[in-house]
Amino acid sequence: MRILAVLISFFSINSIIAQTVNPNPWVMDTDTTKTVTYKNPIIPGFYSDPSVCRVGDDYYLVTSSFEYFPGVPIFHSRDLVNWKQVGHVIHRKEQIPKDLNIFAATIRHHKGTFYMITTNVSTKGNFYMTAKNPEGPWSNPIWIDVAEIDPDLFFDDDGRSYVISSTFELTEIDLSTGKLIGEKRKVWNGNGGRYPEAPHIYKKDGFYYLMAAEGGTEEAHSVTISRSNSIWGPYINNPSNPIATHVNVAGMGKHIQGIGHADIVQAHDSSWWMVLHGYRSVAGYPPHHTLGRETCLVPVNWPEGGWPVVNGNGTVPEEIRHSTLPLQKLAITPTRDEFQNTSLGLKYNTIQPYDEKHIYVDPSESQLVLKGTSLKIGDKGSPTFVGQRLRDISFTSSTLIEFNPSGENEVAGMTLTNNGSHFDLVVSKRDNTRVVYVQLQFGQTVYRSKEFILKPGPVNLKIEGTGPEFIFSYTQNGENFSIIEKADARFLSTETVGWFTGVYIGLYATGNGKSSKELARYNYFEYEGRQ
Repeated sequence: MRILAVLISFFSINSIIAQTVNPNPWVMDTDTTKTVTYKNPIIPGFYSDPSVCRVGDDYYLVTSSFEYFPGVPIFHSRDLVNWKQVGHVIHRKEQIPKDLNIFAATIRHHKGTFYMITTNVSTKGNFYMTAKNPEGPWSNPIWIDVAEIDPDLFFDDDGRSYVISSTFELTEIDLSTGKLIGEKRKVWNGNGGRYPEAPHIYKKDGFYYLMAAEGGTEEAHSVTISRSNSIWGPYINNPSNPIATHVNVAGMGKHIQGIGHADIVQAHDSSWWMVLHGYRSVAGYPPHHTLGRETCLVPVNWPEGGWPVVNGNGTVPEEIRHSTLPLQKLAITPTRDEFQNTSLGLKYNTIQPYDEKHIYVDPSESQLVLKGTSLKIGDKGSPTFVGQRLRDISFTSSTLIEFNPSGENEVAGMTLTNNGSHFDLVVSKRDNTRVVYVQLQFGQTVYRSKEFILKPGPVNLKIEGTGPEFIFSYTQNGENFSIIEKADARFLSTETVGWFTGVYIGLYATGNGKSSKELARYNYFEYEGRQ
């Protein structure tokens, strides 16, 4: 009798949900006759796995950061289109002092407190941090006994809080201590796609909606959703799953591919929006992408009692024609950084938390100072590197370096790096003579270009990107750059080097197995995207 009652309850729920399915979930909600309202990605470059929350008329968004420090960048917006970075959640070395490897993060706001929950896959697993102000300071991590990756927090109307991760095991949690309450219960099996991840729970019109990403974070990436009358399930899949994907005819011609890992927010004008990531292919066929997975925005039609419909047909175009919140343009940020402040700007990262003796700003000289250690990029630990995400398919970046190496092991200059592979434009020493050259390191393969002899004095270095290739050049007169080498961009793409990040461009020094004696001083760093 007990089993019969459960079955009756299950089919009753199924019947109720079936009655409220949208009869035509793919009705177009966009107006293609309108002028372009905004362009995707809204946050270009390796800003993947976006999560968003609203506090009044303000919106806050976080993304994943993996091995880079500071970790979990946090952005603010008033219109969901234009975003300004206001800080990092992991901004002190003592929060996670070593082995930083931060996967997807979720941001939520509850009763005056911001919560960021995520996974450090290198040590201990899942944790959350709190702050009263999104700019920080953020608390030390509170570690929780939750398996796998991509945890999400949900605050119910009755005051209870819940946590769920990629296993779809739901647990009540005491957020004052991080202790779990009661049993862990698996509430969903997903929609059948491989590598389920990124669960988020929403409550609307009496239903609990459970959304996730499936298919892996490549071309088969997708967003699926289910719902239930109870937070504990059973959850019934949307008959129109996936609600967002490009692994179909509608999406196959789009420049942005691999869309997925989404979060939904209701704006203060009651409209609904989805943030999610996707990548732009830049280098030939088969497609390769170097910029990483980038944050995009699409409108959502979510009728009362119905299912969310994403941008009319579940796709993410580069150009969006749709009514938005009143757009508030941000001030144009300078393309050149002349290191006049005592600290680096929010756009900069190091690989793992770094030692201030090896990386620091000298404001009296307006210079960034790097002292190479024995570590090279790709070695475990924190090599002497400062960089920022590559944000544009075509770009120009340059610096002026003052560096007189004392030994042939000492190297400093500019670099492009992704998952341990790196293309370097460097100043070094050979037979008591300073030289400049390009070295391309891909896995265990190393290629070195012809060396060019340098005169005494500083050297201008420049790296340009065209999409299919990177171009490396130098000069010592501030103009008339000479090209040293060109390299195929595919060899730094995610399809080639693996992992989930995008290319960083930055400044670099190493002693190649020994500690460097000489300092590398950089007078500026400039990065400018080209249309």
